[in-house]
Amino acid sequence: MTAFQTVANAANQVVRPLMRLPVLSAVLGRGLATITYTGRRSGRTISLPVSYRRSGDRVTVMVAAPSQKAWWRNFHPDPAPVTVDIAGHQHRGSAQAVVSDKGGVRVVITLDS
Repeated sequence: MTAFQTVANAANQVVRPLMRLPVLSAVLGRGLATITYTGRRSGRTISLPVSYRRSGDRVTVMVAAPSQKAWWRNFHPDPAPVTVDIAGHQHRGSAQAVVSDKGGVRVVITLDS
């Protein structure tokens, strides 16, 4: 594990519980969501906080430093089911990672109706 991954994991351990607190979830939920998915290889349930933008039934997560992170690969090249918690509200959907020509990665989640 790289130093970047170690720091990111430590930050996630702090942020996830804070996002579950009713007082803070409304404030943090404006820019942070928790995504929960099943790892393709491990079969484990994984939850992590992400920064997002929402437009209607689409949630977009820009992946910073994608070469240092592996989680988004669970949604590439094929989409996979995901649950998104935004400000305490659970939404189910399908996520797919999109890799740009320049190596940038975004995960597009289409929420179920």
